[in-house]
Amino acid sequence: MKIVIIHGQNHKGSSYNIGRKVANSLCEEKDITEFFLPKDLNHFCLGCYNCVEDEATCPFYSQKLPIINAIKDTDLLIFTTPVYCMRASAPMKSFLDLTFTNWLTHKPKDYMFTKRAVIIATSAGSSGKGALSDIKTSIGYWGINPIHCYDVAVQAMNWASIKPERMKIIEKLISKIVRKQKKLQLQKPKVSLKTKIMFSFFAGMQKANWGASPTEKEYWNNKGWLGKARPWKV
Repeated sequence: MKIVIIHGQNHKGSSYNIGRKVANSLCEEKDITEFFLPKDLNHFCLGCYNCVEDEATCPFYSQKLPIINAIKDTDLLIFTTPVYCMRASAPMKSFLDLTFTNWLTHKPKDYMFTKRAVIIATSAGSSGKGALSDIKTSIGYWGINPIHCYDVAVQAMNWASIKPERMKIIEKLISKIVRKQKKLQLQKPKVSLKTKIMFSFFAGMQKANWGASPTEKEYWNNKGWLGKARPWKV
């Protein structure tokens, strides 16, 4: 199994440590690739729409490319984020903004339909549901399935200060996540009914020329998706 971890922070805090513990239990170090935001993608989307015409013309494409290539080659994506103001971190949101052409509404990628994802949001106590939703919404529209979300209240300001009794709860959760992913690894990837319905809807939208650009319709047509072809049928 190959794993890509995208961390919504540069420092190695609670969300980092939980994500790494999960990955370390699932595969060898050589099969783990990590990215830290904003270190590895230190930009905000400009709303220039260059990427809608040609993704390679995004002003920040060269910085995005290593992440894109790693995602292509992985089996499991792990997203980790601290909870900031009840939502995902700003660098994580920026990454999602900069990859919006992956959405089913634009130019979805064939390879996304074979990926699984784990999202881990950590907080000192407040709910992480909003942070999880930020990420799940975006990558769900990438076509990824299944997506498993974990809201972890560490009840501490940093990893080192987590109390022993709370750490036991976290360790049990990590074991649960690992067991789930090992089980899924043995199963053939499935595309959810919801994703299939959305895909058909957006195919119809492209046929009706309701996309953001004629290049999107051309992309869908070249893939054969305006007909009966589907990215999960290969």
